[in-house]
Amino acid sequence: MGEFLRFGIVGFITFLADYGLLFILTEFFNIEYLLSSGIAFSFAVILNYFLCLVFVFKNAKNGNKQFALFMVTSLIGLLLNQLCMWMLVEVVILHYMFAKIISTGIVMLWNYFTKRQALK
Repeated sequence: MGEFLRFGIVGFITFLADYGLLFILTEFFNIEYLLSSGIAFSFAVILNYFLCLVFVFKNAKNGNKQFALFMVTSLIGLLLNQLCMWMLVEVVILHYMFAKIISTGIVMLWNYFTKRQALK
């Protein structure tokens, strides 16, 4: 349970980075929301990797294989994020910032279970 709580804290920190960067790129730099979402998500993934190694999975192996697995699961998470964002904004007609909250919840579940395995 402690590991999941630490994962949640790291997730919240990286969500703030992801969400904030999405807003800044879209609103201040006029980058289209899907491109902004992909950039922000990618930044958050890198931050998440290092925080997971240091704070969440304390006995994690830090090698090329683990990094590759982490990145592959993150790429799938990115695709899932982009699909959710597109569907929620274009089909359901939600504001992109609200869609990001829902998308993050879905991707968070994917991330926890896959990254837990990737870093062991």
